[in-house]
Amino acid sequence: MKQRIITGIAAAAVFLPIVYIGGLAFTVLTFLMATIAIFELLRMKNIPIFSFPGVLSTLLLWIFLLPKEYSYVITDMGLTKIELALLAVLLFLSYTVVTKNKFTFDDVGFVSLTTIYIGLGFYYLIETRLDLGLNYIFFALIVVWATDSGAYFIGRAIGKRKLWPDISPNKTIEGSLGGIFVAIIVALIYTTFVTLELTFVELVIVTIFLSVFGQLGDLVESALKRHYDVKDSGKLLPGHGGILDRVDSWLFALPILYYLLLILS
Repeated sequence: MKQRIITGIAAAAVFLPIVYIGGLAFTVLTFLMATIAIFELLRMKNIPIFSFPGVLSTLLLWIFLLPKEYSYVITDMGLTKIELALLAVLLFLSYTVVTKNKFTFDDVGFVSLTTIYIGLGFYYLIETRLDLGLNYIFFALIVVWATDSGAYFIGRAIGKRKLWPDISPNKTIEGSLGGIFVAIIVALIYTTFVTLELTFVELVIVTIFLSVFGQLGDLVESALKRHYDVKDSGKLLPGHGGILDRVDSWLFALPILYYLLLILS
């Protein structure tokens, strides 16, 4: 626990100031984190990052991550992100023939979905900061962290009924509900200091959605690790595991926040 706390403080000391600064520094950091995350996932499948599918999926990830302000890089080629993704799938499928099926159809599905999974979540990390602003990115991060902490401590204190034992045996229904409750309280406190263009009811609804989908993101990564029989996605953050272990909730919560705000606007 001591190592976990020290690592958490050190990571926050680097990450939060860059979030506050925003701009190019934040975009570069997000690209770096996303690249490490896709490396961690490819390693679960024993696909080297410096192989053809590893390099191609990383390049495709970077294309997905391009913020709106840099979209001219793609539009000048006369292509969209979706069209480039479809082209990448054709190249992946062609590679199955070149390797005489050592790189299989299942591998094509894995690298394609991995790129979308990582790319979508980190793209909305960038867009939330650059498009919606500082108040909303901190709102999303605080809700996710409050959910995680609330679920952990309330689950340890009163948790009895297992939430999903086949995927994450330590999580409980009481902890999950407790995490949502703590997230709502923290969100209400947060909005006494900053302004969000949400009514009270909208704030509660958005917070619940973020909390629930953040927990789903955590469970999805747990299911991936269990399927590939790994304890952590990596060892970059002592006591925490890899980058993916720390951002799994964000990858689901941030797109949901962005979509909900579009609906409510």
